[in-house]
Amino acid sequence: MYSLEVKNIVIKHYILLMLLFYANTNLAQDTSSLKDIFKGKFLIGAAINFDQSVNKDLIAASIVIREFNSVTPENAMKWEHIHPVEGTYTFEPADKFVSFGKDRNMFIVGHTLVWHSQTPKWVFESEPGKPASREQLIERMHDHISTIVGRYKGVVKGWDVVNEALNEDGSFRESPWFKIIGEDYIELAFKFAHEADPEAKLYYNDFSIENKPKRDGTVRLFKMLKEKGVTIDGIGIQEHVKMNWPSAEQLDSTINDFHSAGADVMITELDVDVLPAADKSNTADVNLKLEMQKELDPYTSGLPDSVQNALANRYAELFNVYIRNSDKISRVTLWGVTDKDSWLNNWPVRGRTSYPLLFSRSGEPKKAYYSIINAAEKK
Repeated sequence: MYSLEVKNIVIKHYILLMLLFYANTNLAQDTSSLKDIFKGKFLIGAAINFDQSVNKDLIAASIVIREFNSVTPENAMKWEHIHPVEGTYTFEPADKFVSFGKDRNMFIVGHTLVWHSQTPKWVFESEPGKPASREQLIERMHDHISTIVGRYKGVVKGWDVVNEALNEDGSFRESPWFKIIGEDYIELAFKFAHEADPEAKLYYNDFSIENKPKRDGTVRLFKMLKEKGVTIDGIGIQEHVKMNWPSAEQLDSTINDFHSAGADVMITELDVDVLPAADKSNTADVNLKLEMQKELDPYTSGLPDSVQNALANRYAELFNVYIRNSDKISRVTLWGVTDKDSWLNNWPVRGRTSYPLLFSRSGEPKKAYYSIINAAEKK
């Protein structure tokens, strides 16, 4: 005989498996999903973690399967995870992610090939404490890109090739890539990615490019690469937004400026931070780390209705801009699935309780979810 505790565990897992089954077979749809609502406008995607890609987090996996038609890996393809040691690749998490999307005919995005963060120190060193030479770093970049893009050739349809290469004033960030190779590291990264998969779409991805100085720098970078004959298809606007930034007008003009430059435009990492600002800037730099203060974490027991309503209105405002520009936007991706998954629980202040996404910690759709459906149905 099984104990009551074991029976309860079995029942719980049975219920979760049924949720996943219904999500796969589309049998239990009380309303149209996001991917149905935005069909013909743009793809709607989510960044997923390892537990979701292997169906360990069944509630979140069922949401992804039901609601979204595009997936991006949150961490599985970042250098420190997929290529932690020189000459050694760890493909299992990335393989599981790719299989999750492929099995469901989703548009799969690879994220990210060249970035200054979450890249091991050895990449930039010839030996501990000594910088690599330009030639050595170019060779490592080529090996990394050709190996990873080549492995998923024809399956991963789009790549965030270079991530966050600009400062807030639009100048080049003096990352180790820039200091050792020079500004042509960006050109080389795109060339290596195109060589590895000539059919894949290739993107530049960055945050706070709604602000005009950085936006202008992004346009300059895109046009410079195009003029050199480099294959670059689009620009990803990360959209880690605040309740009061960017304005709808800023966002609209950003989309139109990038489109006018000839870029496919994507919203790549959308979330809305409802917590009190811990920093005066609008940065999404992962290296920013601030100390916890009680006033910065006011909603530990739940989000008040007034803030839920404000968040719903903010999402509706953003999606009204996306829908109005749906002829210029190919994809909108949320950075996470449920609130408990969000990186904003630990950035820039570790241990906060954040509420930036469309689904609650338990997987229930929030008012924000219904607000964007209403926005789409009104158009």
